[in-house]
Amino acid sequence: MIKPEAVAAGNMGKIIDMIIGSGFRIVALKYTRLSHGEAGTFYEVHKERPFYGELVDYMASGPIVAAILEKDNAMEDFRKLIGATDPAQAAEGTIRKAFAESKAKNAVHGSDSDENAAIESEYFFSGRERF
Repeated sequence: MIKPEAVAAGNMGKIIDMIIGSGFRIVALKYTRLSHGEAGTFYEVHKERPFYGELVDYMASGPIVAAILEKDNAMEDFRKLIGATDPAQAAEGTIRKAFAESKAKNAVHGSDSDENAAIESEYFFSGRERF
């Protein structure tokens, strides 16, 4: 997912180009906006954490780009491509190094497991929206 600040900064195309250039195939892509309730549901796994309310407010603050990506070794390769959560510690050539504003506004979300990727994909896309 491309997060609100990266969309607002006009970096959607650049981020998508980096993803495609890294060998990923886009299975589904959607430009949308999460309501406060939808953001709360999506990030419910973090509900007990102190940053939950701030995260939900942030994710509902503007449009996002949701995507399903495919590639051999996709999970590991995407985690490398996006870089460390803190852009100050992200490696050169990563999405977060290039486009993140801060640890909280870190440009992109990437699923942390195949199981969560499946859950998150179902959240945003029906079967007929996948190609």
